[in-house]
Amino acid sequence: MSLSILALVGAVALLGPALAAVTRWRVPIVVGELVAGVLIGSSGLRLVDATDPTFAFLATLGFGLTMFVAGTHVPLRDSRLRPALGRGALQAVAVGIVAAFAGGGLATLFGTGHGAVYAVVMASSSAALVLPAVQQLRLGGAQLLTTIAQVAIADTACIVALPLAMDPQHAVGSALGALGIAAVATALAFALRWMQRRERASRVRTISKTHRLALELRLSLILVCALGALAQVSHVSVLLAGFAAGLAVASVGEPRRLARQLFAVTEGFLSPLYFVWLGASLSLSSLRDDPAYLGLGLLLGVGALLAHLIGVVLRQRSLWSVIAAAQLGVPIAAATVGAETGLLSPGEQAALVLGALLTIGALAASAALASRRADFRDPDPVGPARPVGDAPGPTSPSR
Repeated sequence: MSLSILALVGAVALLGPALAAVTRWRVPIVVGELVAGVLIGSSGLRLVDATDPTFAFLATLGFGLTMFVAGTHVPLRDSRLRPALGRGALQAVAVGIVAAFAGGGLATLFGTGHGAVYAVVMASSSAALVLPAVQQLRLGGAQLLTTIAQVAIADTACIVALPLAMDPQHAVGSALGALGIAAVATALAFALRWMQRRERASRVRTISKTHRLALELRLSLILVCALGALAQVSHVSVLLAGFAAGLAVASVGEPRRLARQLFAVTEGFLSPLYFVWLGASLSLSSLRDDPAYLGLGLLLGVGALLAHLIGVVLRQRSLWSVIAAAQLGVPIAAATVGAETGLLSPGEQAALVLGALLTIGALAASAALASRRADFRDPDPVGPARPVGDAPGPTSPSR
């Protein structure tokens, strides 16, 4: 990979912010970045090679950091969420049951044998999409808290379940690897709490700020890379490593300096590079050449929406059910792992992303509709875990 290719990737990735800037469309930034990757990748002009080792390595790092940031956005410290956890868990379980039957049906219909993967994907939600949408549009109402709890639970559970569904033959090793990562992340959370109580964390921040050392960012990168290495050795997705590390930080509150530093490194460089790489690696020609994959993608998106609408039976408002169906990290992780391991065909990878894009479109439409209704508005919406430190941190409203 050359500097000219890197410049090209950075330039085309600007399509994401360009589309997101049109507020009436409410297009998430990642959609534009994926489209940019498709245009210059194997399905388009073939200006970049997604199999290039350096390109793939940087994309893996970007993937891990993207999920790390998503984990830090889960509002674990918001006390208003705790009473809603029970009902949120019930809704997530109900969606999972419906998705399991739907996944098995799709696998039988298309003869792929990947029903477990489809079920996990359709049952998933994306805290990285839903929480910023809630903040941006100031949504609220009586069912906000239970919906946020449902999304956080489904997001976490599906991220853990995906490696097991992707490769059942190595389920034991993957489960042990996932437990190892969870144990390390839990130990990290306790260590961070201990440092916070002893004011060690504030001392580190003071030294870092005084001498401009960026210690918070350095330690976060070391953590994500170390957990990512553990994930690769134990045949677990880097997705789980990054997300677990982010949850550990969210449990004590993300320092504002770290939020700004991660925003610059991740949103400014590595995350766009990852999504462009993913778009470049997708073989959309498979959807054109074999309409079955196009049908699979459409049914995955529709299936995810219908599975989440089971919440209506549990008296969840239909708009909240559709908003909770928004997915990104899990289907993209499935496509990424499928591309790296060859477990999924190129057509299936493209179908997974197509299904996710349908749910994102439904999120944008439903959130826009909800924002116009008085019973869905709230002057003080739930948001990510409040950062701690010296100055307000940035947010990423489109991811």
